[in-house]
Amino acid sequence: MTIGIVGLGLIGGSLAKALKAYTDTVVWGGDISQNVISAALDLGVIDGRLSQNCLSKCDMVVVTLYPAETVEYVKKHARLFKKGAIVMDCCGVKSFVCSALKSVAENAQFIFIGAHPMAGAARGGFENSFPELFLNASLILTPYENTPRKAVKTVWKLALKLGFGRLQIVTPERHDEIVSYTSHLCHLLSCAYISSPLAPEYEGFTAGSFRDMTRIARINETMWSELLIENREHLCREADEFILRLRELMELVRSQDRRGLCRLLRKCREIKENLDAKQEKSG
Repeated sequence: MTIGIVGLGLIGGSLAKALKAYTDTVVWGGDISQNVISAALDLGVIDGRLSQNCLSKCDMVVVTLYPAETVEYVKKHARLFKKGAIVMDCCGVKSFVCSALKSVAENAQFIFIGAHPMAGAARGGFENSFPELFLNASLILTPYENTPRKAVKTVWKLALKLGFGRLQIVTPERHDEIVSYTSHLCHLLSCAYISSPLAPEYEGFTAGSFRDMTRIARINETMWSELLIENREHLCREADEFILRLRELMELVRSQDRRGLCRLLRKCREIKENLDAKQEKSG
């Protein structure tokens, strides 16, 4: 198989390194930075530069750009993809990307599959990419109703070789709804939390809680502002519901209702314990 990777940042770079480490795939890579391409060539994680002429020879093309850039790239190069080739994105929102590219793929006769590898690291960029990034991670796919099952199987067989441990197949809308809670809201809350005037006074007063709450506030503001806005409908609804739950807790604290507060905190603990037990059982 010959695979082209568009964008050699954390995800694209890790994908290239994993492909060369765990498969015999021919990998061509493209990036806006010539220094990154040179580094990838020197390290041997790509076999050559991904030019427009190479696109027609790729069995699969993985676009690891921001959502709007992904749509723009696929539309611009649609006629260059090999007929029947699989083209995937890796964006954190799916409805925006998949709806924009459905007719494009049909007209140009390639297979577009929305994908979201649930993997990341504190620091981005090719220099921080590594082949084990996807180890035991979930891969979410959002194929269209008429996407050939063979193409989905091809993607998953390759993903298993790269270390992915779980496959989720959902609609783009369902993906965006769930990640608004499991990912997007978490980043929003972490940023709001670190914005407190007390944050600079943390030294000597913290344990694991502060570290856990603030870790993802080290954020790529360009990418995340796009993700949050594109998923605003689901995110705002989930944030509004969170505010209601927080107010319920605060009213119990404010009114010194120890019994009611204890009851609600117990409920929260039990939910978390049940989720942990379920995860241990499945994993």
